[in-house]
Parts: sequence; structure tokens; C-alpha cells
Amino acid sequence: MKSPSSARTVLLTTLAMLAFAANSVLCRLALGAGLIDAASFTTVRGIAGAVTLSLILWLRQKTTKKTAPKTNSSWRPAVLLFTYMAFFSFAYVSLAAGTGALILFGAVQLTMFIVALRSGEPFSPLSWAGLSLAIGGLVYLVSPGLTAPDPLGALMMAIAGMAWGFYSLSGRGTTDPLASTTRNFAYSVPLVIVVSLIFLPEFNTSPTGLILAVVAGALTSGCGYVIWYAVLPALSATRAATIQLSVPAIATLGGVMLLAEPVSLRLALATAATLGGVAIVLSQRTKPITEKN
Repeated sequence: MKSPSSARTVLLTTLAMLAFAANSVLCRLALGAGLIDAASFTTVRGIAGAVTLSLILWLRQKTTKKTAPKTNSSWRPAVLLFTYMAFFSFAYVSLAAGTGALILFGAVQLTMFIVALRSGEPFSPLSWAGLSLAIGGLVYLVSPGLTAPDPLGALMMAIAGMAWGFYSLSGRGTTDPLASTTRNFAYSVPLVIVVSLIFLPEFNTSPTGLILAVVAGALTSGCGYVIWYAVLPALSATRAATIQLSVPAIATLGGVMLLAEPVSLRLALATAATLGGVAIVLSQRTKPITEKN
């Protein structure tokens, strides 16, 4: 199969990063204004994503006349996806769009780096310095102070990031990412419904809140993931990870433009440290390892 052209790759990559950042902005827009409660947002987002991906998968099968290859069904990826969506929503009750995106992204990358270390992947001294800088940036962001984010919100977003990191790792080697993602969304639906039942006393929705949740599930999550999977064959793993450095910056810009959220000096410095540290680690992972003489 031919890889996408350069222009198509750039276009699809840009759309995917905008979709990922839009998840943060849409969620904060809905929850920050009290347009919908966090549990309902999670449930509607999950169901909308499952329905949209199922429709895309059905259209693909109808067009190609081929069924998706059979894969071993597992609840583990669905539980990780559910954990990410649930904690993501509840975190954005109190976090700004850019702050939440930075904590989420930092937790994702740090989770994947730690897994790499545990699997025996060697880290150079510069990689360790970059990893320390990234962790330091996140610690500085959440440390006590007048402009520090809500501690509970930051913790929940960190858990969401770890869940997404493990979810991403669990999908390595899948023969059909679209079919696997569709199944994971479908499996997560009962779990998000349970959350809504648990938080039923806090039920609160509005037409605008429901629309934002549907858009987040169907477009920026469902279609956004499909677009990302379409462009991944044209990107190296490291380049794909590096490109995602843009997501917190786009989310911060969206928060400023659409939500009038201020950008504090703490957030700016933490962003520079965290993303800069991650970039250092990623750059070192692209270099071949030579044996010492």
C-alpha cells in the first residue's frame, strides 16, 4: 500500500492535532460553563464515538466487501479507554484547557518513557536530563501557589494521561486499528453508563452541553482517531510522538481565544520545560546506539 503524499500527510496530521486539542477545548467549554455534568459528558462522548466508528467501519466493509480480521477480544483496552475518558471529563471541571492538555500530554509521554525503561531500552545521559526536565516542569506546574491548578483536577488528569499512555501501548501491533478502536469504544459504553448512574444525583444537561459532548465523541474523538490512524503509516514512531508536542500549545491557544483563559507565567514556564524535556528525550531516541570500544 502506498504511503500518503507529503501534502496529504501534512493535511491529515494537522487535522488530527486540531482534533486532539479540540477535545480539551470542547470538554472545558461544556463543563466549565456548567452546560453538562462530567458523568453525562463522558457517557454521551463514549456512545457518540462508538456509534460513529461503527458506522465508519460498516461503510468500509460495505465499500471494500471485506470483513475486518478477527482479533482477540479483550476488555483491558476498553477499561483503559474508559478510564481516560472519565478522568479527563472530571478533571476539566476545574482545569483550564491548556493546563489540562499539558498535564495529560506530559503524563502520556512520561508513562511511555517509563515503560520503555522497564523494558530495557537504554537512555543516554542527555535523555535522563530531558526526562528530569519534563518531570520538573509538571511538578512546578502543580506545586502550591496562587496560579497552581486545582490539585484534585491535576491528579485526575494525570491518571487520564497514564490510562491513555497504556491504552496506546496496548494497541501496538494491531492488524486493524479502526476495528480495534471501534470495539474498544463499544465495550466502554456499559462502563460510562454505570458512571452516569452512580452520579445520577448530579445529573445536569442542556442542549448545548449535549451537542458539545456529541461533537467531542463523534468528530474530535471518533473521526480524529480515524484520521490519525490514516496518517500514522507515513510517520515514524518518534516523529508521530514529536508532532503531538503541538497539542498543548493548540489547546492553550483555543482556551485563550474561545474561553478567554489567561496564560500565566507558571503555565508558560512549565510548558517550555515539559515539552522541551520530552523533545530532548525523543531526539535522543532517534539516534543509533553504538557500542563502546
